[in-house]
Amino acid sequence: MASWSSDTPCSCDCFVSVPPASAIPAVIFAKNSDRPRDEVQEVVFVPAGTHAPGSRLQCTYIEVEQVSRTHAVILSRPSWLWGAEMGANEHGVCIGNEAVWTKEPVGEGEALLGMDLLRLALERSSSALEALRVITDLLAHYGQGGSCREDPTPFCYHNTFLLADRTEAWVLETAGRLWAAQRIQEGARNISNQLSVGTDISAEHADLRTRALAQGWWDGQSTFDFAQVFSLTQQPVRMEAAKARFRAGQQLLQQQQGGITAEVMMGILRNKESGICMDSGGFRTTASMVSILPRDPTQPCVHFLTATPDPSRSVFKPFIFGAGAAQAPQVLSPTFGARDPVRTQPRFQTQVDRRHTLYLRHQVALGLIESEQDRGQQLRQKQRDLEQEGLEAARRLLAGEQVPPPQELGGLFQAFVERESQVYA
Repeated sequence: MASWSSDTPCSCDCFVSVPPASAIPAVIFAKNSDRPRDEVQEVVFVPAGTHAPGSRLQCTYIEVEQVSRTHAVILSRPSWLWGAEMGANEHGVCIGNEAVWTKEPVGEGEALLGMDLLRLALERSSSALEALRVITDLLAHYGQGGSCREDPTPFCYHNTFLLADRTEAWVLETAGRLWAAQRIQEGARNISNQLSVGTDISAEHADLRTRALAQGWWDGQSTFDFAQVFSLTQQPVRMEAAKARFRAGQQLLQQQQGGITAEVMMGILRNKESGICMDSGGFRTTASMVSILPRDPTQPCVHFLTATPDPSRSVFKPFIFGAGAAQAPQVLSPTFGARDPVRTQPRFQTQVDRRHTLYLRHQVALGLIESEQDRGQQLRQKQRDLEQEGLEAARRLLAGEQVPPPQELGGLFQAFVERESQVYA
């Protein structure tokens, strides 16, 4: 099974700001999901649930044991798979993942995708640390593997994760079933398709150093540097490009230290010069997310999601967990049941149209933006105005100036999706 080639897409960028880097007493999380250009990403709300003892859960490729209770989640996911590229749960836990290649070989068989691990952790944890433990336990039990794109040519990788909650963040980086993690209690941090946990290791797999020593990757005497020890000696071209994005992300965060807000994070995700806002050949940023996680547990977390590609020409729309939270049908892709190419064997031999309503209307709007200057400017202004409304609503809410009833908070995302659809009508 192929793991990487010179033209294989392999980029994403995740960011987090922990006070005092944030301008407000909140952790700010952000991610750009960079995927094959025509892949559709949907936004899915899954309510909390209870499950019978002995229940099994079908993930993208394999089944796992279900737990007795799962938390409500909001997910941004490639619409062909079960897991997610990024998301949050009702307890204020956010996670984003990235593709990575290390000295450990990528497994040939189907197991849990990194995106499956991400969703499972959101459904089963109430803190970033608990989410880390969920992922590492599942990794030990089931492993990671399987093709990560909807294509007959397999594309496989290992994963790094950025996990955040109201108080802190963790960077979790894997190499097969092995892993190392770094705790972030203050300041800003980013990850970009490469190992970045060096000597500052807060937790690790029990066999990590034994494996490195046995393989001759580490002498057992020098200071153990996870990224240095487990990174590929010969980096692929795209991995070198990821280093440039990683450095650019660091610089953009550093420039805003102490003043990082949701808007600042949105600006970073829209940065095309650095490649963070990706548009390269058959590859682009297909969806984006920014979350505000207040330190005060009485304040709601606010999650902004685009559900459309290219954040520089998309609207970040606010989602808040509440009594009225429900699925927005305009951002839900059609389903194909047993006929779905991911379900038939061999997989991915046919193609289906997974575009949801907002995606279709957004694509038409992009065409107008590019071809009709006056109309395009009007559309862009309407996009900006709508996004500013959402940001202002979040600001007032977190400042205690306006607290709508829970039903209105839960329906906020749906309302903004409907209004964006009307902009493009």
